[in-house]
Amino acid sequence: MAIRLYQFAISHYCEKVRWALDFKELQYQTHSLLPGQHIHTIRKLTGTHSSVPVLDHDGHIVQGSSAILDYLDEAFPERPLTPADPEARAAALAWEKRLDDDAGPAVRCYSYHYFLQRPKVVVPLLAAQTPFYNRILLKLTFSRVDEIMRKWMKINEKTAATSRQTMETLLTELADTYRQQDFLAGDAFSRADLTAASMFAPMFQPEQYPVPWPPEKRIPRDIRDWLNQWQPQLQILEKVYQANR
Repeated sequence: MAIRLYQFAISHYCEKVRWALDFKELQYQTHSLLPGQHIHTIRKLTGTHSSVPVLDHDGHIVQGSSAILDYLDEAFPERPLTPADPEARAAALAWEKRLDDDAGPAVRCYSYHYFLQRPKVVVPLLAAQTPFYNRILLKLTFSRVDEIMRKWMKINEKTAATSRQTMETLLTELADTYRQQDFLAGDAFSRADLTAASMFAPMFQPEQYPVPWPPEKRIPRDIRDWLNQWQPQLQILEKVYQANR
């Protein structure tokens, strides 16, 4: 059995899949790609879209974090992440979709809006776990990379402000929910909890995440101020992460 995960090390959607694989105690290899240069590799595997993560299990290709979790629960039913109870299952899948659709893009847009203004800080994050020369390449072409990323992900002052509001709404709801119950869906850890903590993991920078997090003084001031304000809510998700990762 060979499992290979094609990823961006920095991607919180890829962290979601890494966590699921580790939770199920599966052996796998990661193949980290450089954003932009990944397109040829991924399209060769999928034949269509170029997004990551992509899982290759003995030649069976699955693309997208949610589809990969579906596949892992089907192929490796031990330690399931999808609740068996129909009501809990529906709740878990609803939470996952909402977090994938809203929290993931919001965290990405808000963070990159400010970090792209600091090339020396963001380049090591984007090139993490890829050959050393990719850092040099990114540095030399960064103005173009910045332009492409902002256009592709629709990152600007307005969308960053909207993303911040989305993050705050979800963090408030998640924190309130966890204060009332141990898990988002049912009575056990599920893909809902895994997704919530994964999507917000870049904001609390866990050690298990395979990128060189910048020291606090190098984090853009706007993000530092926001992190200080929302520490109580983020700490709740960090506890979920540390208890199950």
